[in-house]
Amino acid sequence: MKNNTKNIISCLGLIGLISLMGLSQVSCNPEPDESDLFTATGETAADFIKRKADLTSFDYILSRVRLDRNLSSYGEYTCFAPTNEAIQLYIDSLWNDPEATIEHNSMTEQSLEGLSDSLCNDIARYHLATGIHNTIEMGGGGSTVNTMLGRPVQTASVTDTSSVYRGLVIIEKQAVIVEADSVVTNGIVHVLNRVIPRSTRLIVDELERHTDYSIFVEALKLTGLADSMTQSKKNATYTITDIKDTDTNKSDLYHPEECKIAYTIFAEPDDVLRSKGINSINDLIAYANNAYANAGTWYDYLTEKGLWSNVTQSYETTVSTGSDYTSRNNALNMFVAYHILYAGMPQNELLYESGNRWYNYWNYVNGCRPFDYYETMLPHTIMKIWSPAGTQLYINRYRTLNTLTDELGTDTAESNDPNALTGTYGIHELISPGVRIARTSDTNITFETNISTFNGYIHGLRDMLVYDSQVPKGVLHERLRFDSTTFLVEFINNGIRMANSTEVSALNGGGSGARVAFPLNYFDNVVSYTDDNRFRYNVKGAYNAWQSDTFQGWGKYDLAIKLPPVPTGIYEFRIFYTPMSHGGMMQFFMGTSPSLGAMQALDIPLDVRIPIDDPRIGSTTFYEEDDMGIATDAALRNRGYMRGLFSYMDHPENHDGSVELNQRSDKRNASLRKIMCRQLFKQSEDYWFRIKSVIKDAADLKWQFDYIEFVPVDIVDNDTYLEDWY
Repeated sequence: MKNNTKNIISCLGLIGLISLMGLSQVSCNPEPDESDLFTATGETAADFIKRKADLTSFDYILSRVRLDRNLSSYGEYTCFAPTNEAIQLYIDSLWNDPEATIEHNSMTEQSLEGLSDSLCNDIARYHLATGIHNTIEMGGGGSTVNTMLGRPVQTASVTDTSSVYRGLVIIEKQAVIVEADSVVTNGIVHVLNRVIPRSTRLIVDELERHTDYSIFVEALKLTGLADSMTQSKKNATYTITDIKDTDTNKSDLYHPEECKIAYTIFAEPDDVLRSKGINSINDLIAYANNAYANAGTWYDYLTEKGLWSNVTQSYETTVSTGSDYTSRNNALNMFVAYHILYAGMPQNELLYESGNRWYNYWNYVNGCRPFDYYETMLPHTIMKIWSPAGTQLYINRYRTLNTLTDELGTDTAESNDPNALTGTYGIHELISPGVRIARTSDTNITFETNISTFNGYIHGLRDMLVYDSQVPKGVLHERLRFDSTTFLVEFINNGIRMANSTEVSALNGGGSGARVAFPLNYFDNVVSYTDDNRFRYNVKGAYNAWQSDTFQGWGKYDLAIKLPPVPTGIYEFRIFYTPMSHGGMMQFFMGTSPSLGAMQALDIPLDVRIPIDDPRIGSTTFYEEDDMGIATDAALRNRGYMRGLFSYMDHPENHDGSVELNQRSDKRNASLRKIMCRQLFKQSEDYWFRIKSVIKDAADLKWQFDYIEFVPVDIVDNDTYLEDWY
């Protein structure tokens, strides 16, 4: 179903912005300025709610915080309206909550009128979203809906054959849509049989309440890693004065004023542990001791550092199997740490998958499947998450020669094979299936998964997750492609990485939703050496960009970005860019710290204004060549370039979605990869990549930092196979 997108009213954007700021006073919800707004005629969402006898309590809550005024005005909303009975059940649960940090959750009495202003505000905004989300979109395997509270909710179909709600849409595994898809002039209304459940507990506190994970929780506490996940936002308020778009587009951009912190925990439930003979915390300690005892032989960080940061007595190359579980080189500590990410994501946002709310254009066409890499709490380690087929998600799935192929030079448009060019099955032996992540759509699991908490998410695993020798030597010994909006975790933790233009426009008061503006000190791992930088983010769209978005900026720029860690080895390091007339000329540097004195220049400056077919680059329309461009690829490499990805889809107006037409599009030629260097990268070191403008008088030329690649040199120089085009 294609949505009929309308402009979002200005006040709604302010509400969304305030929801991200975490404020809870009634004054957070200013009334719309009706002098500047078109008021919808006919039945609005507010009208629908007011006339329904079983929605009077929700109408009261909306009116209490004046959000009913917004739902009476022009805009595009999805409203999840709980019934009177649902709200009373919720009120009773709040009043009788024995774990409430403030007695009765700040309620004055066990009634609708006894709800505090802040509770009314939270309830209202957690049941409202911008854009149209119908049950077709939200059913089946589920989707993610971003609410005005700044927290997403997960949806799915009820699959329990014994349930009277079978086939209906369920939100956060409890609230069922019992009256669906009521279309109003400014959106759509769904009636719920429950208030959408929302945890106000921190991630470990919430996990502790799920008895299916009792052994893992005990390990979290023993190691002290539970104490590492108590933050929910940075202790800073961000201001930015330059919120304009480019000089040719003077619209104001959305700019976050706070920065959230969140985590993802992957945890083995007790059932999985018991299937491995692990029935107690002592059994898990013994398992970790065995799994990590010799980690120094493959975990290069240990031998390169010699000591972990909190061990100061003697040089150690072996992992501690003693009882000091808080030591970062203790085996149990290492086991648990590798289960934790610094970015908090629901399952539908672990990868850029098809069928989700932001998913307008499929950028993994012609055979590539979604994958991504994430840094874990085990120092300087990463994990790969991959969806090789269907909707299954695996951590550290390993097949041989994964990014090499024996099929280049074939005309796959004629074969019409969506899996072509990645290599025949014979060269890709599956060594390890990886650890499957339990999804809420799985029918044969006995434990809860995809658990939402105040500062992150918890996902159950269906096998044991270990950073063993196979991970750095096999899984990660491939072309490693990192998207900037993945390894700069602030994008994820603040709901920006997967946001679409409608959602960003709402945050921006109905203004521009195409980009987001950031203060220069917003990212922990980005340093600006000048105040003339402008940091921007292009939201999901039909771009020649990995995962359809990009980190970019303008100005007299000079900045450095900390790169993600990789296993020790000699790599070819590449960056992506798109030639553009409004781009700049930039010098690149690499260093082991952001100190300018630690930076070494890489190659000569790159002028991104040079057209792609300029002889200095020499790219061609590959499908017009007899060998599908293999010879041209080699010539490009000799000049320090590679073509962009074959997996990009052209703009929708230029093709009909067919495999053949898309493969024969010359859009593979619209972008490039620049080979920056070959050098030794150590797992124990930090590496910073500096981008500096070398055009002194230019104040508004563009830079972009979409994705980077680390490629082991034995893969680059393979005599038998070539890298695939994806």
